Amino acid sequence: MSAVATGAPLLSIADLSIHYGRVQALEHMNLEVRAGEVVTLIGANGAGKSTTLRSISRIVPVHRGRITFDGRDITAARPSDVVRLGIAQVPEGRRMLARQSVLDNLVLGAYTRTDGAEIEADVERQFARFPVLAQRRRQLAGTLSGGEQQMLAIARALMSRPRLLLLDEPSLGLAPLIVRGIFEIIRSLHGAGVTILLVEQNASLALQIADRAYVLEAGRLTISGPAAELLTDERVRKAYLG
Repeated sequence: MSAVATGAPLLSIADLSIHYGRVQALEHMNLEVRAGEVVTLIGANGAGKSTTLRSISRIVPVHRGRITFDGRDITAARPSDVVRLGIAQVPEGRRMLARQSVLDNLVLGAYTRTDGAEIEADVERQFARFPVLAQRRRQLAGTLSGGEQQMLAIARALMSRPRLLLLDEPSLGLAPLIVRGIFEIIRSLHGAGVTILLVEQNASLALQIADRAYVLEAGRLTISGPAAELLTDERVRKAYLG
């Protein structure tokens, strides 16, 4: 785990509130991620974790508050602009183009880029990082196993060369052995300096890999601090760690 980063935050969420009709999904949220950190957001189903990531990616409208990335207000930005600025999301459920090849899915991840030679080089870098994908480069993405699809989803997001990687429930629906492998990938990305905001149902694994953590309950942040401290916090242990 890296030392906690200092300086101005790369991502800052201030007083963020989001409604779905009359339902308040997020209420007065304040959250920061600094360059080089892995920050995790934990909470029960329906707490607002995925909504937080979708708001950063500008997929859901903001009722009030401000989202700032590298000092720039992105609250009213379009999703494609957010990707160009350096934010990439790995969505819950992977969302592959099932009838397209592994290679086609990877190239799609670079859709905001025009540097053809560099895109080709990045494809090979992802194949080096995920050798199983290299073996299956011509295979249809829909025929991959769940773990392989999750690797492809991460590799596809990395093709945009993000400065911030948003991971939404990367362990969802995967066998325990595969989950450990996915978390080793996240750990290696952290070691390579990738900044990550991780939403994860498996609170124990998330807290073991993160620098800092936030607990979200019914749309409100209730606890935050160094991840190692939350691992031993009695409230967190009782609610999320069993």
